[in-house]
Amino acid sequence: MKYIILLSDGMAGRPLSELSGRTTLEAAHTPVMDTLAKVSEIGMTSMVPKGMAPGSDTANLAVMGYDPKKYYTGRSPLEALSIGVDMADSDISFRCNLVTLSEEGDAYEERTILDHSSDEISTQEAEVLLSAVKERLVKEGYQFYTGTSYRHLLIWKGGRVLELTPPHDILTKKIGSYLPKDPVLREMMEKSYEILEHHPINENRRKNGLKPANSLWFWGAGTKPALTSFEERTGKKGVMISAVDLLKGIAIGAGMDCVCVEGANGGLHTNYKGKALAAVQALTEDGYDFAYIHVEAPDEMGHQGSAAHKIEAIEHVDKEVLGTVAEKLNQAGEDYRLLLLPDHPTPIEVRTHTGDPVPYLLYDSTKEQDGLVAYNEKTAETSGRYEKDGYRLIGHLLQEELC
Repeated sequence: MKYIILLSDGMAGRPLSELSGRTTLEAAHTPVMDTLAKVSEIGMTSMVPKGMAPGSDTANLAVMGYDPKKYYTGRSPLEALSIGVDMADSDISFRCNLVTLSEEGDAYEERTILDHSSDEISTQEAEVLLSAVKERLVKEGYQFYTGTSYRHLLIWKGGRVLELTPPHDILTKKIGSYLPKDPVLREMMEKSYEILEHHPINENRRKNGLKPANSLWFWGAGTKPALTSFEERTGKKGVMISAVDLLKGIAIGAGMDCVCVEGANGGLHTNYKGKALAAVQALTEDGYDFAYIHVEAPDEMGHQGSAAHKIEAIEHVDKEVLGTVAEKLNQAGEDYRLLLLPDHPTPIEVRTHTGDPVPYLLYDSTKEQDGLVAYNEKTAETSGRYEKDGYRLIGHLLQEELC
């Protein structure tokens, strides 16, 4: 038996008037999901424990079977694992976004966040901009590391964990009341604007109709993580397929392997089918028992506030990822169990994560169940199934109780 989790990040949402009271998941054309729904277990679950922020960090830990209340030490340290940063116990890691700030006025604190991802800036452009920042913001005890796209890293040697606001939580808001209280971090952010605002990369982006990446934004602080081995806990050899450093970091911390797929970038135009084929190869040819396929696009489109693009992303997940995995595993004659779900909702109207329960679909190729007519939030709520401790759901997928 092979096991798959297809995590469609932020796929769940709330009813929208522009969609006649439907969510983006309901409005999307998802024939593969709906076909499987008729013979699968459908239910609801909560991946974010009460009292914890509804981030992809806490939620994906839970999907992987790690109770966030026990294992979570911050988002950025998990990304540090992916980048290859060897953190000391006294180090503090911060996510360092390249964001787009408004340009009107003179005072930095009066600006607003227009885009937390700077139009999903390429890693190549971001690396040039971060190099310019490194040259001008050299400070003893602080080290920048390049990540992927807009997602980068700052290590503060001997620092302290600070409560900082994710930029996607305050889109269109003035930043003054959300800036770090720590004077060094605030100064770095202010000076980064001076360095980046008229950098040639950003001037060229403006000419091409793209938003400039004109400021750093620090958040997600935390200490060195310590996850237990996934294989020791489950008896399954697992592989992670994701373009996002956070998910790669969770996998590395759990002792799992990661597969890099060419053209996978965490955006709307990622290599969906390439991810599916990589999972199939890992399961049928490379000796893995478990594959975790993470697709970031629905979440990014939720942050962008685009219902049309979020629907498009969900439809790509249905056809190119789920459809490909099911078709290829069936052709290979593999028995498999597949869990499809989002980690959290990213509703269009709020453009950030919420802690609402999410729908899940659990399919077993060896036995058909009495399912539901379709897979979405509304049908899942009618099922009567609800797992309040989401980190336990993977045990249901693997047909065993986990430590």
